[in-house]
Amino acid sequence: MTAPQSLLQAAFNRLSARLGHRLLDSAAQLAELAQQAPGQFQQEWSVFWEEVEVEAQRLERGPFAGGTTEAPGAAGPTWPSASPQDPPQPSSDPQELIDALRARVAHLTQRLEQDPGRS
Repeated sequence: MTAPQSLLQAAFNRLSARLGHRLLDSAAQLAELAQQAPGQFQQEWSVFWEEVEVEAQRLERGPFAGGTTEAPGAAGPTWPSASPQDPPQPSSDPQELIDALRARVAHLTQRLEQDPGRS
């Protein structure tokens, strides 16, 4: 064998050996993950359902329930004015609250665009 052929053969042999070792290492890691997966999946599944139950309880209590049984807005502040500069009125309908917040943001954006130097 000539020198270039020997170098090429040696490089091929080393690449094969390295890839073989990496393949074996990867297979071992995959086998280990496969053994751990059922237990880990079961744990994640349990945590997921606990979160679902907590979220369902939160939804049943309502969006303004902060650990109390008072009516929405009873413990919170009431705002006399409905101008865009004032906070929106508390509402039992979340969509109304979202719409009011969007209107306020739009108003503030308009003010900033009209006079960007003033804040």
